[in-house]
Amino acid sequence: MALRTLESLGSLEGTVVGVRLDLNVPLNGSTITDDGRIHAAMPTLKALADNGAVIVAMSHLGRPNGAPDPAYSLAPVATRLEELWPGAVVLTDSVVGQDVAEAIAAASPGDIVLRENLRFDPRETSKVPAEREEFATLLAEGIDSVVSDGFGVVHRAQASVVELAHLRPSAAGVLIESEVSVLHALRSEPQRPYTVVLGGSKVSDKLGVIDALLPVVNRLVIGGGMVFTVLKAMGHRVGASLLEADQLETVAGYLERAASLGVDIVVPSDIVMAESFSADANHDTLPVDSLEAGPHGAQAIGLDIGPASAETFAAAIRESHTVFWNGPMGVFEFEAFSHGTRAVAQALSEVDGLSVVGGGDSAAAVRALGFSDDQFGHISTGGGASLEFLEGKTLPGLEALGW
Repeated sequence: MALRTLESLGSLEGTVVGVRLDLNVPLNGSTITDDGRIHAAMPTLKALADNGAVIVAMSHLGRPNGAPDPAYSLAPVATRLEELWPGAVVLTDSVVGQDVAEAIAAASPGDIVLRENLRFDPRETSKVPAEREEFATLLAEGIDSVVSDGFGVVHRAQASVVELAHLRPSAAGVLIESEVSVLHALRSEPQRPYTVVLGGSKVSDKLGVIDALLPVVNRLVIGGGMVFTVLKAMGHRVGASLLEADQLETVAGYLERAASLGVDIVVPSDIVMAESFSADANHDTLPVDSLEAGPHGAQAIGLDIGPASAETFAAAIRESHTVFWNGPMGVFEFEAFSHGTRAVAQALSEVDGLSVVGGGDSAAAVRALGFSDDQFGHISTGGGASLEFLEGKTLPGLEALGW
């Protein structure tokens, strides 16, 4: 496995380079609420500009169902790029076609031509390879080489991710090269103690990575909504908290396997239980063996780990030399239930070694809670892609680049 990198493309002076980025930023109307993915694209864009290339950037945004939709226009992204980029940034009206060709022809080295949302064309995400190939052929027009740097989409077989990379000389950008290096180290070369912290809503989303990492890690710390299925499998009553009853037997099997491998499973000792799922819900902190003992009884919903658990989790993280975290500890969007996630993020920022925030909601959480990217060893830009990489799955977008 040898990932092709930018150096493999040779001189780019005076050439046109198509760059597949992941600029799928969260929006509130037309306002970008987290521009982390735009900043993550900058090193590759700068490298291409420094090498004298005209840049044709492309990305998807949201799920517009294969047709143009103003709500999913890349216009806010173009505006933010203009603020960050020293050269010209031109957003085309179409994804492919005459206006794209004219914009490319008019561009100077260092300029960015940004295509409209790739998913405005249904062929981008088609399940039919011939349709994706047809679309990729149109994307390749006027382009001399392709750089793939959208790590958040490398686990998807999509036209701009896979087929386009086969139609022109192609290589990974700086971001993908960094992501692969860090995640490969987590999977095969971790400094110990090695702790994996998992949260988020569903345990079913994390079974693959648990299965793959149990033989590798020293400690598995579990919080978030998924913990209630784990606690139930351990014999606890969990009120009306999120529960995947169909996963209880599977989870019990993983707990037994962890014990046989000598992996320390850390679960909360206390939970913040609320009367409802709302920011101002009445709530109490209860020990895990009495989650239905509070005033809200069996109708109580667990929305965060408790303060004692937060301290335990933080201590386990701080004493580790490698930590991978994916998934918040609670409903961090509500201030009252953000304390567990904040404690984990703070501890992760203090790790003496490699600390990795595994993309998705975790990346959004650390920024929303006021942490900066440089407080962590690495913040992945792809939650799903990160997990699938760690599971050892073949990711089609990386396979197209030689990995």
